Amino acid sequence: MSIAILVAALAACGTETAEAPARQAGETPSVARPDVAVEGPERRILAFGDSLFAGYGVGEENSYPALLEDALREQGINARIANAGVSGDTSQAGAQRLAFTLDAQAEKPDLVILELGGNDMLRGVSPDQTRASFEAMLGELRQRDIPVLLMGMRAPPNYGPEYQTQFDELYAELASEYNAELIPFWLEAIYQDPSLFQSDRIHPTVEGIEALVADTADEVAAALPQVN
Repeated sequence: MSIAILVAALAACGTETAEAPARQAGETPSVARPDVAVEGPERRILAFGDSLFAGYGVGEENSYPALLEDALREQGINARIANAGVSGDTSQAGAQRLAFTLDAQAEKPDLVILELGGNDMLRGVSPDQTRASFEAMLGELRQRDIPVLLMGMRAPPNYGPEYQTQFDELYAELASEYNAELIPFWLEAIYQDPSLFQSDRIHPTVEGIEALVADTADEVAAALPQVN
């Protein structure tokens, strides 16, 4: 699967609604995993994104945030990850709900993983508008003194070289400007393997999510601030 086809398909998650089912008919239901006992201070992470975080088609128990929490705990990190993924969210929609989501947390997160942008491409949102929405979110998080890990995306070539360049560069530029950690393209481990995507060719299977977690867990762990 080419990067052009995949990223365009991933952007199609914008056609989903916030009420989209976490599991589609005929798919294997989620199975709760036993908690991994870990000592040490609890590290609170907020996973803020769209359907790629929400667990669309696989169930929240098999979502990227859920499997990432398992992986971090297996590393000895007492991680607790709140899943704030909403299917169909653009960066603008994320900016509108971020403050409310943060206020709803029982305790201030030690880290926010910020994953948005694919739906902006589908809807033809200009990179300048996407940048403005990310600036609003990153500004809010900086004001609250919450570290951020940006999950970068890429635009397909068929959007044109100017759009592609502007979109692809905004994640690194924002990470530098707001002192955020960055995974340049967080789907790197799976985008060339169609077998790791569901039948819609948009959302990863459980195996695809496991591959993403294996590829990124160390970077998430490194983004956590040191415990005093």
